[in-house]
Amino acid sequence: MTNTEQVLGSKVDLAVSSGARARTVLVTSGTGKTGRRVVERLGSGDVPVRVGSRAGEVRFDWADDSTWGAALRGADAAYVAYYPDLAAPGAQDAMRLFGRMAVDTGVRRVVLLSGRGEPEAVLAESALGEAYPDLTVIRSAFFAQNFSEGAMAEGVLAGVVAFPGGGTAEPWIDADDVADVVVAALTEDGHEGQTYELTGPRLLTFAEAAAEISRVTGRAVRYTAVSGTEYAESLNRFGLPVPEAEWLAGLFTTLLDGHNASTTDGVKRVLGREPRDFAAFARHAAAAGAWEG
Repeated sequence: MTNTEQVLGSKVDLAVSSGARARTVLVTSGTGKTGRRVVERLGSGDVPVRVGSRAGEVRFDWADDSTWGAALRGADAAYVAYYPDLAAPGAQDAMRLFGRMAVDTGVRRVVLLSGRGEPEAVLAESALGEAYPDLTVIRSAFFAQNFSEGAMAEGVLAGVVAFPGGGTAEPWIDADDVADVVVAALTEDGHEGQTYELTGPRLLTFAEAAAEISRVTGRAVRYTAVSGTEYAESLNRFGLPVPEAEWLAGLFTTLLDGHNASTTDGVKRVLGREPRDFAAFARHAAAAGAWEG
């Protein structure tokens, strides 16, 4: 477990003392894996937060730029988590337009979630950076929570996790650690213009990650390597349109070619502590009932 209360205490003090009032923060994709965690932390710290989502009280839809202006208006800071991925076609144009609108509505600080080792995502970062030269960029490894929240969770429940990862090792990052870093960047001074690469503390292959989950749940879970084409078909069955499914499968295949098989000190640089290990994530998720089916 993270020391959230202790960390939030210092962050909120800084947020309030640096101005007449705490910043109002717009969280885009506010119900997603990192977005909802950022919302929870900001709310617990009494930082005014605006939850942007496609169906929420504050409507914000990346596919409909007419929803952006009202969500941005009155916000002092924004956490930008682009859907489906910052490397997706159209992301550069979206970031450029979002940046102009955010500047026009008075947003002063922006923190952007990006993908680690994604050249196309770097171009989208630069597009948003045109409006915000002091942009804070969070480049994240694969979330450990992919095994407990989303399509792979169904695989865990079924006993077989199928993914186009082969034997490549990945430095799985806990989404709670990502959220803690994002909140620090939003509410503390000193992170402006920084790029942080976030990973977990060690590398695990998909098979090793499945074995960790098996150990803590007592449930037999194994990993099966599939091709990008096979995975796209499964995503389509899960409900994604064919073009999006094929694009995502291609992205995953590219990211899991070994070039991201290393760890970083990004979490420690920001939070002063080590990131949570995958085994600790698995124990916590199991205790919370993530795989009870």
